[in-house]
Amino acid sequence: MKVNIHPEALTEFEEAVGFYEEQQPGLGERLVEAIEAAIQGIEMSPTRWPLLEGNIRRRRVKVFPYGILYHFDGKSIFILAIMHSHRKPTYWGSRSAT
Repeated sequence: MKVNIHPEALTEFEEAVGFYEEQQPGLGERLVEAIEAAIQGIEMSPTRWPLLEGNIRRRRVKVFPYGILYHFDGKSIFILAIMHSHRKPTYWGSRSAT
């Protein structure tokens, strides 16, 4: 299944990895592994996670306070945000799911 990631979501991800790596060497890599595992879970069962708003679903990431917000159109997955769960919960709302 095709997975596309919004450029701003990719930037968020990279910044989060950098932040965690600065806090403790190796922690950034653990975040990468957790996000990748969450995305694989989405690919395996894209309708499993709850709808957050409209047709946007959220998959929480294990161990880290992050969620992956995505749209599934039946053929592909579009990740709108890789967001910290405790910051600005609706900032991603203007991003298009295309």
